[in-house]
Amino acid sequence: MRCLLDTHSFLWAIFSPENLSESARKTIRDQENEIAVSVVTFWEISLKYALGKLELINVQPEALSEAAEKMGIGILQVTPHEAASFHNLPKLAHKDPFDRLIIWQAIQRKMSLISRDRSFKDYKQYGLKMHW
Repeated sequence: MRCLLDTHSFLWAIFSPENLSESARKTIRDQENEIAVSVVTFWEISLKYALGKLELINVQPEALSEAAEKMGIGILQVTPHEAASFHNLPKLAHKDPFDRLIIWQAIQRKMSLISRDRSFKDYKQYGLKMHW
């Protein structure tokens, strides 16, 4: 299975795996699965950290990419095609630009998005596969 972690799922996988569903934990730990996080997640974390909206204990945002690599989590860059075609993702109730770009990457790459965010389900009709 090819999966992309949403920002909260990535943070929970590192700091609080007990917050993940049992199925999400098993999927992330299964060596047969390809698990990735988007560079968009690192941007979101850095911005929220700078604004004081996210607290990280004993770690700076810069250390998170290394933590991902140590856990065997791949890091996805945003391709020029994903950036240029992002306007094709319908504007539904969910407005967060970070989440929307992560959703778009999952759709474009045919990856399952590991997320607890139920508002993402509206994008299933546009090809989003979710796992929780």
